[in-house]
Amino acid sequence: MEVLQQLGTYYSQNGGYVLHEFSRHFLMSVYGVLFAAVIGIPTGIFIARYRALSGWIFAITNVIQTVPALAMLAVLMLVMGLGANTVILSLFLYSLLPIIRNTYTGIVSIEHAYLESGKAMGMTKFQVLRMVELPLALSVIMAGLRTALVIAIGITAIGTFVGAGGLGDIIVRGSNATNGTAIILAGAIPTALMAVIADLVMGWLERALSPVKKKKGKQLKPTAVS
Repeated sequence: MEVLQQLGTYYSQNGGYVLHEFSRHFLMSVYGVLFAAVIGIPTGIFIARYRALSGWIFAITNVIQTVPALAMLAVLMLVMGLGANTVILSLFLYSLLPIIRNTYTGIVSIEHAYLESGKAMGMTKFQVLRMVELPLALSVIMAGLRTALVIAIGITAIGTFVGAGGLGDIIVRGSNATNGTAIILAGAIPTALMAVIADLVMGWLERALSPVKKKKGKQLKPTAVS
């Protein structure tokens, strides 16, 4: 009970600071995933066309994913210095694997009949991609973005060690303070809430964009709109 009282006191006295670090934390996470999506989605589409390259691409991104976050930040800090850009670049690298893999999976899992139908209607390759493949694969791609964003929110918390700020600053301050449990919770709770809310919102988008619609207990097959 005493910790909860201390937590409430901390929020009442430092609400503006917590809100600022919350927004900074969220923006770093979003920027990292957004930049990864700009590169990862076209890459996933490309290796779905040229599948011989998929093994190399996945091998590289798998290696990146296995590097500990602190080690990645330390290496990037030597090149880019302290600050938010170092964290955003690390989030970009960590987000590539789920985005590329889900984009690739979404494209290659489309039934061949849908592609042939688009070609039979006289669509170009770009029109088939835009009107058939991407709409049918969009929910799978969104699942990759959802995973990447939740991972990014967690990694951003350790960005404080390279001077990037965010809610990790509050957690570290609490760990360095005597009886700092309430301060640690003041940073940890918003971080957890951010991850949960981001997961719920992205999950809702994933379901909303799914080509498979359920109505009255009956499942309808996805259809491509020309």
